Amino acid sequence: MAKKEKVQKTNAMRELERGGISYELQSYDADNEDLSTGVGVRISEMLGEDPESAFKTLVTVTPSGGHVVCCVPVAEELDLKKAAAAAGEKSLSMMHMKDLEPTTGYVRGGCTPVGMKKQFPTLIDETAQLFDLIGISGGRRGISLRLNPEELADFIGAQFADICR
Repeated sequence: MAKKEKVQKTNAMRELERGGISYELQSYDADNEDLSTGVGVRISEMLGEDPESAFKTLVTVTPSGGHVVCCVPVAEELDLKKAAAAAGEKSLSMMHMKDLEPTTGYVRGGCTPVGMKKQFPTLIDETAQLFDLIGISGGRRGISLRLNPEELADFIGAQFADICR
């Protein structure tokens, strides 16, 4: 019988465990070079998930320099105008990739709304509420977490809103 490789815990996993939030860990072979459009759909299919229940985490910048975290299904696009309205902001723009890790502690392809360096206002697309479990990044490329969207939102203080195009 082959030994199951032990996955090193990420900050996101430690935070969820501290908060008593249950999750299912899924790992996959991450191609660290392929961060092209559609990679989230390919990963969710590789894990046997419905791509509509797998969410990517995008970080936006407010006009005053603040940040709003947005979680949308991997096959969808964030509507910046809808997200700005839901966040009570005049507008939002996407964060530059060079600023992602210094701001959140996470790299592109491994960004998750749980356990960032600072807790930012967070929006989760309302379609998450259609599922018992959704997939989010586990805080590192190659790791996905499945958890209840309502428990996630309560834990990180997120609100559900229509934020997709």
